[in-house]
Amino acid sequence: MRLSTRGRYGLKAMYQLAIHYGEGPIPLNSIASAQEISENYLEQLMSPLRKAGLLNSVRGAQGGYMLAKSPSEITVGSILRALEGEMAPVDCVLENFSGCEREENCVTKLVWLKMKEGINEVIDSISLQDMLNERAEMESKKSRA
Repeated sequence: MRLSTRGRYGLKAMYQLAIHYGEGPIPLNSIASAQEISENYLEQLMSPLRKAGLLNSVRGAQGGYMLAKSPSEITVGSILRALEGEMAPVDCVLENFSGCEREENCVTKLVWLKMKEGINEVIDSISLQDMLNERAEMESKKSRA
């Protein structure tokens, strides 16, 4: 399973906001520049993240975006689902799948279900705070070397 650019860039943007959590609104151009993402593309990602309750936006000269919750309360899974939809390797294990004629005898569905469960377990266990902690650990190792 591969994530689309939406998911990858959205996670990078949210991580950038987590770095600046508590500093007030961060302008879109600052996020785009720091993560080397097109500002126009990034703008398209902000609406679904806002609608999912993960971001707040502030208009005006001092405006921008900020996390709606603390980094410890926002998981990678919540970000990816807001941008990508339900995470699954194949359609037949999605919640709203209407079924297929081979479903009763499909031995591979067990594999797809286990993969979906594993993916969700991983992405729901990692928060933006975990990513910040990992960054701090990496920087600490560099400074000791």
